[in-house]
Amino acid sequence: MKQIAILGAGESGLGAALLAKREGYGVWVSDSGVISAERKNALQEAGISFEEGGHDEAKILSSDLIIKSPGIPTKAPLVKKAMDQGIPVIDELEFAYRFSAGKVIAISGTNGKTTTTLLTYHLLKEAGYDVGLAGNVGQSWAGQLVDQDHDWWVIEVSSFQIDGFQCFRPTIGILTNITPDHLDRYEYKIENYILSKMSLFKNMAQREKAIAFLEDPLTKKGLELKKVKADIHWISLSEKQEKGGFSDGELFEISAVGESVKIPVSSLPIKGKHNILNALCAGTAALIAGLTEEQLTAGFKTFKNAPHRMELIREVDGVRFVNDSKGTNVESTYYALGSYTDPMIWIAGGVDKGNDYTVLNSLVDDGKVKVLICLGIDNEKLKKAFSGIIPEIRETQDIREAVTWGQDLAKSGEVVLLSPACASFDLFKNYEDRGEQFRAAVLGLKEKQKA
Repeated sequence: MKQIAILGAGESGLGAALLAKREGYGVWVSDSGVISAERKNALQEAGISFEEGGHDEAKILSSDLIIKSPGIPTKAPLVKKAMDQGIPVIDELEFAYRFSAGKVIAISGTNGKTTTTLLTYHLLKEAGYDVGLAGNVGQSWAGQLVDQDHDWWVIEVSSFQIDGFQCFRPTIGILTNITPDHLDRYEYKIENYILSKMSLFKNMAQREKAIAFLEDPLTKKGLELKKVKADIHWISLSEKQEKGGFSDGELFEISAVGESVKIPVSSLPIKGKHNILNALCAGTAALIAGLTEEQLTAGFKTFKNAPHRMELIREVDGVRFVNDSKGTNVESTYYALGSYTDPMIWIAGGVDKGNDYTVLNSLVDDGKVKVLICLGIDNEKLKKAFSGIIPEIRETQDIREAVTWGQDLAKSGEVVLLSPACASFDLFKNYEDRGEQFRAAVLGLKEKQKA
């Protein structure tokens, strides 16, 4: 019996353990932290041995295969020892891929991958396809395969997960864009991060389809660094494509596998340039998968995005309150600010990740942003970046106060936008916590008395 050691007992680790057990492997789960009671019970019920609070190095290094959490870098000492000894080290998605007969649509990118993943899944599901959702959204792929496979799988993959790929080979691979992120994992070299993202396509042949953004300079650089064999379909906002998608802001025009469709942009409930790009990616993949123009149009119309991504919480006295707490980097906030032409109150701030805010100047220096409300413990860099550009800057550590100020300062027809451009860990547990607190504060507002 082959032995598998699994490092990390999170969602992906538990799923991999359960699938490995089903396939007849000897399984040992090791977590350096505390395993939740729920996951301990699941392991015990499956008859899987585990440890927590540290790693039994000898036992792990005696395994035939190691499956690690994507959050554990390959330069971690234990992982490095295993690789030096010739023990294969992979991630859960790579392991799961070996036990699925379904076709895979894999989506990566610095920004937009979650929305694109959810929209692609929604389009296929609404069209009646037998489709599953996995990766960074929902349940682990391996865990789902214990009970059921699907004809199609739509999977969101991070660069960390791509780094663990050996055989993983999508039928359709989507790269939404590449902007600098997670550089601490890649020796602070943007080339290393680009190569990681481009590795999504590394096992794909000419018969498989790759979808990428024509106007993204780092994607273009990636193609110079690493040749892609897959049949590339470009999406663009500047020119029509023979294979791929184009939009002029009025229509989605998508062509693939000998079919062409035109769909009104107005049919998509989520707004903004970035969501047009996401829809072009998802629509191109769905057309390749065999959907008709009617199915695509119907699917677009009924789509609802995940929480905390350009989410309209409520309109109060004609003022729209929008939750983009997932906007944790400058690029995400760039798209959010660019989604509106109306004057706005912008709530931003948190843990700065070495941000260069100058890229936002063109979106705020025309008076569109009336007030910047800095929501964080240390707001000096943010205040300095926009001093003299945005007419009024306030700061607070209370999200309820930020929302109240937004109501007081905004007029009917304007927007109060939470798009932090920063991580959330100074005042909140995570971006979801920040978004939920924003939602609660907005829902607690009372309409002003009419004169």
